[in-house]
Amino acid sequence: MNAINTKAPFPEGFVRNSAAYILGCQLPDGSIPWFDGGYADPWDHVEAAMGLSIAGEYAAAERAYGWLAETQLQDGSWWAAYQAGAVHNRERRESNFVAYVATGVWQHFLISGNRAFLRDYWPTVERAIDFVLALQTEHGEIHWAVDSDGVAKEDALITGCASIYKSLECAINIAHTLGQPRPHWGRARAALGTALRERPQRFDRTWESKARFSMDWFYPVLTGVFSGTAARARLQKKWDEFVVAGLGCRCVNDEPWVTVAESCELTMALVAAGERSRAEKLYRGLHRWQDSDGGYWTGYVYRDSAIWPEEKTTWTVGAMLLAADALARLTPACDLFTSVALRSDAAQDAEGADHLHQLELGGSQR
Repeated sequence: MNAINTKAPFPEGFVRNSAAYILGCQLPDGSIPWFDGGYADPWDHVEAAMGLSIAGEYAAAERAYGWLAETQLQDGSWWAAYQAGAVHNRERRESNFVAYVATGVWQHFLISGNRAFLRDYWPTVERAIDFVLALQTEHGEIHWAVDSDGVAKEDALITGCASIYKSLECAINIAHTLGQPRPHWGRARAALGTALRERPQRFDRTWESKARFSMDWFYPVLTGVFSGTAARARLQKKWDEFVVAGLGCRCVNDEPWVTVAESCELTMALVAAGERSRAEKLYRGLHRWQDSDGGYWTGYVYRDSAIWPEEKTTWTVGAMLLAADALARLTPACDLFTSVALRSDAAQDAEGADHLHQLELGGSQR
């Protein structure tokens, strides 16, 4: 096992080896499956592509976004999963999966400075966001998916909607940068933020509560729904429920299973909440799960002292790179998940309440 540099929160060669693992799984068409021989889904594909951008593998990252543009459906969405050049899962199209392309495209632009790339993928982003916002209700939340016939599955997920909240921030920034204002996107984002903060009854209405999942706990902090004091209070409230000292973050509160990707995302949420030392301590412990090929095991069942599942997912490696960027400030996109930076003007975010909330609390995030 490589020793971790006392200054950098990762081992020597970490960025290079991590990128090499993702590159080794990327297919010629640009898609990035979970692992060699596995399937790709739009959200995790983008997570891995963002890791490539951090590592300076711009051409490979752009091939990944090229695959998304080529497979995007006419209504702006993608199916749940793809494998070997074909659709693997036609049962649904998930709103947070579709929205995430905006986060990836914006992150790649921030890192590469490639304005032509941003212009080229604007139509892809616009169609995706319009699909997602067509699923928003009058109460602000966004339905989690449509079925194979395009009929909305009428309920909402806290984690999924929180992810969309960050994607809308990125989409608004893309629109603003390209001089293509979409003020209704700002209004939709504000309504979504209000629902996430003030209307918990609008989520998990038709199924058992997802509160046992750690992502419901920290994602609203990771994506900027809660900031400053409110963010710190939220993380502290369930810290002992989800965090296993010396190991990482549980995926769910009732299983003895810590997962690397959730631990990375919690790392970034901690940075966003101003808890940098706690974030660094958590993150440094995750490198024990790296294999010799640069990949990271998905999770560890500490009750059985066993790696499980025996998979090294590309999106886990992508999350490791994103957390490294947040801690070590490797790229110009290092603050993507640790602060809110809307480039919109007052007219674009017309009602202003949500925008003011972020501006007022943003200074206490770091």
